Amino acid sequence: MKTIAKLLVLVLFVSLSGNAVAQEQNDQPYEPVYITMTTTHWSDNPDADFSDWLETEKEYFDKVTSKNDLILSSGVYTHYFTPDNSEVVLVNVYKTWADIEKANEINQELIEKGWPNEDARAAFFEKQASYYAPDHNDEIYQSMNYMIPETGDTSKSRIFYVRSSDLAMNGEGSPEKFREYYEKVTKKSKKLKGYYTHRHLWGSNSREMSEVFVFDSLGEIEEFFDEEGKIAESVWKDEGERTAFMEEMGKIFTGKHADYVYRNVPELMK
Repeated sequence: MKTIAKLLVLVLFVSLSGNAVAQEQNDQPYEPVYITMTTTHWSDNPDADFSDWLETEKEYFDKVTSKNDLILSSGVYTHYFTPDNSEVVLVNVYKTWADIEKANEINQELIEKGWPNEDARAAFFEKQASYYAPDHNDEIYQSMNYMIPETGDTSKSRIFYVRSSDLAMNGEGSPEKFREYYEKVTKKSKKLKGYYTHRHLWGSNSREMSEVFVFDSLGEIEEFFDEEGKIAESVWKDEGERTAFMEEMGKIFTGKHADYVYRNVPELMK
């Protein structure tokens, strides 16, 4: 298996806010960031020892990821409610597409500096690779200008609810309706601790657009849905008008979507 150092890794769900939010606050044109996401899996080797997994990944994080300035932010996310309980999602955020390749070169330099002894370096990455299965998939996304930067205590593990929808891409519907809903409903939520959007650039599904909702606990997801409905009712008080708006906004999607819930690892967040 490729080691974590060799992957286009570390999405989905990290703080995309630094560059983008500053632009929004200063009314500057929005510049998207680029997100690499690798979904890998825990090793099913019965002899694998996971007791020092976090310690090992923290060592890599301290010596490589945290020191690479081209990686704007990064995170590690594990299964909470998804179709596969072996999932581990690794996300990195970059300012430009070119920075993805440049960052990998810097990673290699930091690796050689962090483990100058070749035998010790080989032993470390063999140990790191032992935690994961050989199969993984890589995706690259571009952030969208719909976001609420995270608030509250980010030192504790949080819940990341991901809604992945397929865009219709048929010229129907109005993206402006989605922005209106975001401005009038999503941004008004008191339950959300953060919200991010991104869409496909490279990978398996060219229609994919994802929304990431950040919460402190699983129960807050249901509370958010209730709150969301009440806010929408207060904005579009007439039921017929509200229904017409939702139907028009819905035309930008095919109606197909998937839901995932992950937890982050605070010690590995940048």
